[in-house]
Amino acid sequence: MQATSKRHFLKAAAGLAATVGSWPAGTALAQTRRIVYVTPGLDLPFWRYLSKGVEATAKARGYACQTLDSRNSAQTQLKNVQDAIARGLAGIVISPTDSSTAPSVLQLASASKIPVVIADIGTNEGEYVSFISSDNHAGASDVGKALAAALKEKGWLDGSFGMSAISQARKNGQSRTQGFVEGMRAGGATGKQASLQQMQAYTSEETFRFTQDMLTANPDMRALFVQTDQPTIGALRAIKSARRQGQVLVAAFDGVPEFVGLLRSGELVVTGMQQPYLMGERSAEALFSHLEGRQPDKQITVPILAVTGKNIEQLLPTLKKTVFANEI
Repeated sequence: MQATSKRHFLKAAAGLAATVGSWPAGTALAQTRRIVYVTPGLDLPFWRYLSKGVEATAKARGYACQTLDSRNSAQTQLKNVQDAIARGLAGIVISPTDSSTAPSVLQLASASKIPVVIADIGTNEGEYVSFISSDNHAGASDVGKALAAALKEKGWLDGSFGMSAISQARKNGQSRTQGFVEGMRAGGATGKQASLQQMQAYTSEETFRFTQDMLTANPDMRALFVQTDQPTIGALRAIKSARRQGQVLVAAFDGVPEFVGLLRSGELVVTGMQQPYLMGERSAEALFSHLEGRQPDKQITVPILAVTGKNIEQLLPTLKKTVFANEI
């Protein structure tokens, strides 16, 4: 986000805080058993799975929970939080649209004495109770190593590789890019990085176009890393459309149910599966721990599972709940 935009959102948050900050401290907490989960966009399965983990944990504690969709818009995110605070709530779990937009929300919540737990994306600054994340760097490094091993089997270690990346304004995006490249190099891949395209819409159609462009511009490209789940389907479709299937190896991050069959068939070499349902559970547990007077760890890390065709059957019973929220 540009500096002017950031100042705009901080100024807006300050104005909103002035409106609600006059409430007596603890009023919302004393009068409501309601929390909200603020998510970047429910069109991505990852965020839907995470929301289910938050909601299930809240229900088990006797709290109502509403998921608010920011639709990848910082303005919508801020308005959602403003409206939620105005209605009264005990706490917030948020996965911000990116790390630069989170401080505006944290400032608004702090002024209203509303505790916030951050799930997955992180923040550049601000006060929060706990940050629940995956080790994106280590997970992406494992993906890079697995992809390099597959390239080695083909004799393609010197082939170029591309990336369809999540926003590099997100701390997790930066970690995935760096970790993947380091993993590829550690695995012996010597080819150049052909291209890095940053997603904005996070759709399979967007990554379909990205992949088409990469394949056209880089006829020697042998590998592609797509940094989130559903867009990977678009990348695979673009490779088939270009008649390059079997010539470009694909790695992914996160997971959708379709990945199970793709890993089994070898169309997808590896994916670094975060465990979003488990992340949702851990995020809500941290919030309730705070509400009950305990102090959760400031940072809680949830493991990432490097899933391949060789270990998918062994891991599937775990993945069904912690990754796919029992949707398969």
